[in-house]
Amino acid sequence: MASENNQAAGSDVEEEEKYKKPPSSYGSMKSDSDEMGEKEDYEEEEEEGGGGETVFLAPPDPPVIPVVGLFSDQLHSTQPILPQMMQSQYTETLCTETTEKTKPPDAMVIETGSSDIEDITEDELEDEDEILVTCSPEPPEPLEMEGLTQADENSQPGRLDPELDLPHIFKTIQNVLTRLSSQELFKFKMWFNKWEPINLLQQVMDGDLLDFVDKVIELYGLDKALSKTISTLESMDKKEEAEELKKTCQKAIFHFYLKSNLLRKCQVLHEGVARAGKQKLLNDVYVEPQISTCGFGGVDPTHEILAQPLTPLQVPSADTFVALNNLFRLQKEDGSPVRTVVTMGVPGSGMSVCVAKFSLDWAQQHANRDLQYIIKLSFQGLHYLRNRNNPQEEMTMSAVMKYYHGPLKDLKLLEEENSRFLIIMDSFDCYQETLDWQNTPVINDNQTKAPIDALVVNIIRGTLLRGACVWILGRRAAISQIPSELIDAVTELQGFTDEMKDEYLTKRFPDANLAANIVRHYKRVPMIRILARHPFFCWMVAKLFSGSFQYQGYGANRPRLTPFLIHYMIIQTNRRLRFYYKKKDNELRWTDTEKQLLTRLGKMAFKMLEMNTSIFIEEDLKEVDLQLTEVVIFSGLCTELNPAAFSGRRTFCFSHFTIQEFMAALYVFLMFYIESRNVLDTGFLPKFFSSRNNSKSAAGLVQCAVERTLSSQLGRYDMFLRYLCGLLSPHCHYTLLRGFLYSHNTPKVEGLAEVQQVLDQAAQTAPEDRVMNLYECLREMTQEDD
Repeated sequence: MASENNQAAGSDVEEEEKYKKPPSSYGSMKSDSDEMGEKEDYEEEEEEGGGGETVFLAPPDPPVIPVVGLFSDQLHSTQPILPQMMQSQYTETLCTETTEKTKPPDAMVIETGSSDIEDITEDELEDEDEILVTCSPEPPEPLEMEGLTQADENSQPGRLDPELDLPHIFKTIQNVLTRLSSQELFKFKMWFNKWEPINLLQQVMDGDLLDFVDKVIELYGLDKALSKTISTLESMDKKEEAEELKKTCQKAIFHFYLKSNLLRKCQVLHEGVARAGKQKLLNDVYVEPQISTCGFGGVDPTHEILAQPLTPLQVPSADTFVALNNLFRLQKEDGSPVRTVVTMGVPGSGMSVCVAKFSLDWAQQHANRDLQYIIKLSFQGLHYLRNRNNPQEEMTMSAVMKYYHGPLKDLKLLEEENSRFLIIMDSFDCYQETLDWQNTPVINDNQTKAPIDALVVNIIRGTLLRGACVWILGRRAAISQIPSELIDAVTELQGFTDEMKDEYLTKRFPDANLAANIVRHYKRVPMIRILARHPFFCWMVAKLFSGSFQYQGYGANRPRLTPFLIHYMIIQTNRRLRFYYKKKDNELRWTDTEKQLLTRLGKMAFKMLEMNTSIFIEEDLKEVDLQLTEVVIFSGLCTELNPAAFSGRRTFCFSHFTIQEFMAALYVFLMFYIESRNVLDTGFLPKFFSSRNNSKSAAGLVQCAVERTLSSQLGRYDMFLRYLCGLLSPHCHYTLLRGFLYSHNTPKVEGLAEVQQVLDQAAQTAPEDRVMNLYECLREMTQEDD
C-alpha cells in the first residue's frame, strides 16, 4: 500500500499536466471527448480502492478552494467526480466541500478502511492542538445526491424534481448538441450569440461543447438557456433535435413557463389605482401577517373607548400561528399531510397579497421547492368561463387547463404517479354560484365533459387532478358552503402586530424621515392604530399621510378619524364595482344601488347601536331590504363569524365595531342632510331650544346626539357622536362625499357655529370621563389640515 502511494506521489508532475484543461464547472458532467482519455485513470483508482466504491481524489498540491455559486445546491448527480473537474477557467465554477477530497498540507490521515481510530498510538496524539482531518477513500453518505433532502433558506425540507434540476437539463442539452457536426455546432453558436443585444461571441465560442453548455447556463440560467437552445435549433431547421429536447424536458418547459408567468404577475404589487412608474416590488414592501389555524372570524375586539367588546369575540393564541410558506407542511390529525387548505379573512386582511408572495417565493425557488408546479385557477376566471356563452356548456378539465395555461397541452404531466403540485383557487366569493355538493356526479377522468360547476366540485373533492394540493381563499360567508369533510385545514389571516405595522410603513418609503413621521403620526389616534392591524388599513395610512406630509406644516395637529373611514368606505365600494361587477376605472359611477346599499346598511347599523349589539343575522338584513351576499361578501364592510361561537347559528358583524359606529352616524347624517329628518329626535327637547323646528338644524341634531351620549354608559354612543360631528365638517360632507351619495350641487351644512356652541356647553357640564371625547368631536368638525 505504501509503495503504491509513493508511486502515485512520484507521478504528480505528470498528473498536473492533465489538470490544466478547464472542464465544466458542473463536476459530474463530462463531454464524450474526455471519456476516452480518462478510462485508464478510472481503472487504476478501482485497483487502489480494493474493488469498493470508487472515489477520485484531487491532487494534494495545491489544494482546491471551493467556489460556491448559484447552482451549488443543485448538484445531485451520483456519477464519480474526476480530479480534472475540480477546476475551471471561469470564476463562477461550482465546487462543494462535499465533493472536494483534497488532503490539506501536514494533516493526519485516518484510513478508515484499514484500521480503527482506537488503534492510533499515544505518540501520534501527543499534540493537543493537532487537528485530525479524515481523508477517507470511502465517500460520506451525503454524496448520495439522488436521495438527499435539501433545505431552502426557510429551512423547509424537500428538493427539486430530478427532471427539473440542473443535471438532467444540462445532460439533455449536451446530448442533443453532440449530434451536431462541427460546422453545425459552429453555426449553432453563431445563431445563439444573436439572441442577446450584447456581444457574447467570444464567451460562447471558447472551449469545447461541455464548456459551451456550462457557460450558457451560467450566463442565462436554466430556463433561458433551454428555451434559447430550442429556438436556435428550430431556426437552423433542426426540427428533430428541437422536438427531442422538448419531449425530454417537457416538465422543465412547463415549470419554467409557470415560473415566468408568476414572476411577471407577482413581482410588482398593484395597490389602488395603478399609475405608471409608481409601482412597488412586492418583496420590497411585503410584511407577512399573522396566520392562525384557529379562526374565530378575524375581528379585532379592541376599541378606543369600550373596555370590553359587545359580543364574546375571540382571538387565536400565539401557538396557533403558522408561516405562509408552511401552509402545506401542516398535518391532519392522523399525521398525514394536508391536501385542501382554506384561508379566510376579513376585508382588507391581505389575501391577494399573500397569494402573490407565496407564488413569488416558489417562482424564485425560495420556498416549497418540492412542489413541481403551482397553477392558479382563480374562481373569478372560472366564473367568467362558465358564463361567457352558456352556463350549461360542458368542458373537460383538460380543456379548462389548456384555456388558462396553453403550454400544458394535456394533463399527462399532472397525472403521473409521483406528481406533486398545487392549485391555487383564490377569490371564492367571486364565483357567485351555489354549488350542489350532494347531487353533483363524481368525475374521475380529466377528459370527461361536464359543466364548470361540476368540475369545481370535483376539484375540491379530489377526484379531478388527484395529485394536486388545493389552496382555496375567500370570505368566510362564501367558503362556509364547502362541506367541512372536504377541507383538511382552515386558516385565517389575523393581520399585523404593532411591530409589523411599523415595519411595513418603514419599508414602503425610501425617505427615512417621511417614514418616521408617518409612524409617529398615525399612532397619535388610537382608533387608527387599531384599524391599521389589517394590511389594507395600513396601506391607507401610508397613502393618505404620505400625500398630506407633502404640504408644509402638516403634522402639527393629530389626524382626524372621520375622513379616514370615508376613504375606506369609498375605496371598498369602488372595489365592489370593479371586482364583482367588472366595472372599469372610468366606469366607477355610483348608481342608486350603491347609495341604497350604504344607506340601508347604515340604518341597520344604527338599529344595532340602539340595541347595544354588534352582531346581526340574515333576518336583520331582510328588515332593511338587503341581500345577504351583497352585505357580507360584496360590500367589503362586513364579515361572518365562526358559527361554533354562537351555537352553530350563522352570525355576522362589521369588520370592526367602529365601522358599525361610523355607518350608523352616516345614516343619521344622510337623513338630516338629504331628507331634513332628525332620526334622533324622540319628541323630548331640552330647554335650550325655543321651538320644535330647531331640532331639524345641525345644532338640534348634535344636541340630540349629545343628550343620548351623556345619558348612556361610557362608549355606547361616544364614537358615534364623534363621527357625526366629523361628517358635518365641510371637508367631509362637501369635499369627500359630494358626488358619491348625493349630487354635486348639494349645498354645505349651515349653522356650524351653533354646533360648536352646543359642544362647548356640553363639555363644561359633562362628567370628567366624557369631556375629552367632546373636545375630540369639536376637533373632528373644525380642523382643516387633512
